[in-house]
Amino acid sequence: MTPIAPTHDGRDPAGIVLPPAPDPELDALRDLVSSAFLNHDPSLVQVRAGALFARLKALNRAANHATRAHKQATADARTEMDHTYLGLQNLLYEKRHLEREIEKCRQFASIYQDIPVHPLEEFKELAPEEARTDDVLADEHQLMLNRLSFELSERQRLDQKRRELIKQKEALLKESKTKAATMESMKSHIDGLLKSALEAQKKVNDLVQSNPLPAATNPSTPAPG
Repeated sequence: MTPIAPTHDGRDPAGIVLPPAPDPELDALRDLVSSAFLNHDPSLVQVRAGALFARLKALNRAANHATRAHKQATADARTEMDHTYLGLQNLLYEKRHLEREIEKCRQFASIYQDIPVHPLEEFKELAPEEARTDDVLADEHQLMLNRLSFELSERQRLDQKRRELIKQKEALLKESKTKAATMESMKSHIDGLLKSALEAQKKVNDLVQSNPLPAATNPSTPAPG
């Protein structure tokens, strides 16, 4: 793995202060145990060595602190990256879902496709002017909506007319039945009157036949003495 290069102010790209390299202290310790310091006062060498070891311990503590800070920064970055990746996956899932829904909508066979509507030329002639403007005719979607709306209004108008004609038909049938009943009643009444007249004529005929009129007297015949 390529090490993270510190910036000019001793900070890494994450903003964490990096401890200096311990190379000078280690070189100084190597010098203390070299032949160059054999004739030096041991107590001074020991003091110098103690100071160098203290410096190394401080650098070690600083390095441990920077390591823990780097681990925490790495964990935070990984958490943020995982969160971002999860958000990306959610967006991709939503995108695929929307694409499937769009494809379903494109393949959906709506019932309006099976509804017989007025031809476009008849629509241009019969529809209200605001429903067939140039803007509407240029918009295929709005044009179909207006044609369907016009078809609905026309069918409602024709249905209302049909209902009115049915009412007129029912009224005429009712009137016809009433007149038929009146004619039947009048026919029965006339038949009754005719029957009564025939019976009366028969009685008169019977009465005449049972009581014939006397013969007329001849004026030339003398009357009995």
